[in-house]
Amino acid sequence: KTTVSVTYLVGSHHENYGETGMAHLLEHLMFKGTPAHGNIMTELGRRGMDFNGSTGFDRTNYHEIFSASPANLDWALAMESDRMVNSFISRKDLDSEMTVVRNEMESGENNPHSILVQRMLSAAFNWHNYGKEPIGARTDVERVNIARLQAFYRAYYQPDNAVLIVAGAFDPDEALRVIAKHFGPIPRPARKLPPLYTDEPVQDGERQVVLRRVGDTQLVGALYHTMPQASPDYVAMDALTEIMTRAPSGRLYQALVDTNLSTAVEGENWGMHDPGIAMFFAQVPAGGSRDKARDAMVATLEGVKAQPMTAVEVERVRTRALNDFERIIASPQAFAASISEAMASGDWRLFFLERDRWRKVSAADVQRVAVAYLKPANRTVGEFIPDAQPERSPVQAKLDVAALVKDYKGDAPVAAGESFDPTPANLDLRAQRFALADGMKVVLLPKKTRGGTVQFALKLHQGDERSLAGRDTDGDLAASMLMRGTAKHSRQEIEDALDAYRARLSINGDATVTQARGQTVRERLPDTLKLVAEILREPSFPASEFDKLKRERSTDIEGKRSDPEDIAERTLGRYENPYAKDDVRYVPTVDEEVSNIESAKLDAVKEFYARFAGGTHAELAVVGDFDAASVKPLLEELFGSWQSREPYARVPKPLVSKRAIEIRQVTPDKANAVLAGALALPVNDTSADFPALYVANFILGGSSTSRLWERIRQKEGLSYSVYSALEPSSFEPNTTLTVEAIFAPENLARLRSALNEEMARAVRDGFIQAEVADAKRALLQERALARTQDARLAAELARQAHLGRTFAYSAKLDAEIAALTAEAVNAALRKYVKRDAFVDVYAGDFAKKP
Repeated sequence: KTTVSVTYLVGSHHENYGETGMAHLLEHLMFKGTPAHGNIMTELGRRGMDFNGSTGFDRTNYHEIFSASPANLDWALAMESDRMVNSFISRKDLDSEMTVVRNEMESGENNPHSILVQRMLSAAFNWHNYGKEPIGARTDVERVNIARLQAFYRAYYQPDNAVLIVAGAFDPDEALRVIAKHFGPIPRPARKLPPLYTDEPVQDGERQVVLRRVGDTQLVGALYHTMPQASPDYVAMDALTEIMTRAPSGRLYQALVDTNLSTAVEGENWGMHDPGIAMFFAQVPAGGSRDKARDAMVATLEGVKAQPMTAVEVERVRTRALNDFERIIASPQAFAASISEAMASGDWRLFFLERDRWRKVSAADVQRVAVAYLKPANRTVGEFIPDAQPERSPVQAKLDVAALVKDYKGDAPVAAGESFDPTPANLDLRAQRFALADGMKVVLLPKKTRGGTVQFALKLHQGDERSLAGRDTDGDLAASMLMRGTAKHSRQEIEDALDAYRARLSINGDATVTQARGQTVRERLPDTLKLVAEILREPSFPASEFDKLKRERSTDIEGKRSDPEDIAERTLGRYENPYAKDDVRYVPTVDEEVSNIESAKLDAVKEFYARFAGGTHAELAVVGDFDAASVKPLLEELFGSWQSREPYARVPKPLVSKRAIEIRQVTPDKANAVLAGALALPVNDTSADFPALYVANFILGGSSTSRLWERIRQKEGLSYSVYSALEPSSFEPNTTLTVEAIFAPENLARLRSALNEEMARAVRDGFIQAEVADAKRALLQERALARTQDARLAAELARQAHLGRTFAYSAKLDAEIAALTAEAVNAALRKYVKRDAFVDVYAGDFAKKP
């Protein structure tokens, strides 16, 4: 695949008074089209390209990811060069997009953490635009002057203020030729960009923000002014942030989570063009003391002078950081994004300069930076519900980034992967399928990859409907406990080992399945697999970690109690699954789920895992750069004797007939509302009608060119996110068609009317042949793109092993999609999709805003 990224060196930092949100609003309008390219979002969707735009403080970025081909690259570069100077930026498009942008604002308003960050930034910065989030002030956005917006576009969207990045699979010489063809004719602008001259004064005393809104989880935070990303001290501050917050070794984690003052801590060091900020947060459980948590946080952060940083702490975070740099360089998409961010901070070479500084940063560097910046006078405290002798932090001088990187020389290029066309036939030819002695099904797909990366996916299937009754919470907690300690290694030692192996690992599950997914590199795959086997086969279930997990899980659930999205989805799930409380398919209420967590016993969780876990009913897939001949005997050694004690039979999920109904849940003081709708269909993914339904859903609401998207987002501007999705069963004929949207509560009637009208129009008039042809082409390109992503490929191979399939199924489905006619798609749509048969749940503040 190939990535094309264009970064404009303009963001909210560059907005004038009354123009907040202008850079972000312009990002939205850049998808509305040009005279030559029409609606760009529609054209991208027709081609099955993955795309997005984002606006930050110092830059605006656009990217496309697509299946590698000269035609796709030529089109993407032609489109980007065209919209750079020829976008409509019209009043008509501004008016239609306005409600969408407002809806995006309202979506952020639902999150207390996001709003607390905004308030703290506003308090911390008196003058600099870093104190204003890129989303902007609602009044500025709603009252934006179209002429000023067009002038903003003409000033900043020019080749001398843009950075073009092409990454992935392409011919460099041909790419340069095409770039010159499309971008070369754009004239150099005569205008000069206005200089930015506002410097934030050194903060002269502690500041405090208290946010009172409807919510469930208390938060406390501390924010400190720091340095620009180009500063030699930036990496030391980054290391300090990690040392403070990393679980379980972090100083804040031990001071707050281990002492039960908080259930979770986090920290961020924002890399920016001008002096930025570092901030830290802690979640405080209901009934907990915010004051104690806040005081402990501040004492830990500002007590560094008395408790200096250690070499062990710095080395631990250095290993993680350098591993992250390796992973980024190995991924063209991540590498392109990181280079884009470095450009926003001054120069693309800052990415490599920062990596080199990580190699050299010392405990003394981190200590010096901590003492210089973590001062009371430099602090802004925030809470969700003066100093007689203030100290000052250093004034930041302007940095000459060009001088910093002038003679920079980077590392040797990362080795590229092989040229492998991941067609279904080629994947089946390369895949090696076999079983271990205990019955575990294994699929190996070796291939050379960029950076020697390897992805793996493992699933353990557990129990049956009867044996799992009443054990859902035990299964959930058991899976979550696995990485918190083994008979040989503590939680911290597991984390350190993964860093040493340049690996990532996540394990989760429920009563029916435990699944592990991970990534490493060729030379550390054996070590990583041995560690995975140890985690799965020799867990120690430490009592202290179990208590922490229960608190974390309870607080997380409580934090969603008033969230419209969680309420809508939970309500829909409970209506769709009318099972007894002890059935693993039952969906509990928030109170029931919290009660189940709090009453869970460690002995029961340990007994559950010992009884149900094993390799007899498992699948493992490994994809990437490895030697299959040596991996096979290793897997047999690690897992071949791991027999499951209990028999396994998949818990059935038959279609349950349900009365169509509309349910409303009122969520006070929430600016954003949510629709979650579902329709059960008597088909599975091998049914004759499935390919046609697959395409019908794509046209109806499954893409950015869909009927629902065009009507509800593009035309009426009612929702930032609206879509439908087909969730097919591979077993019983029980597929679900879902519809989801976010919207302002006052727009409920308009949203419902538009949704009903569009679905009725689709069923009544059908889809035209051109729509079907575009959908088939885009779907097939999306499916081809998915096969280039090794993590998804590993998960799919494990799934195939469970189902007894190969990629022959995918090839057959591709062929069936390609052969579909508009008549067949319309027939399936009319046969199954009945708007009046949906179960719809609306959650929002409808009491105040009917």
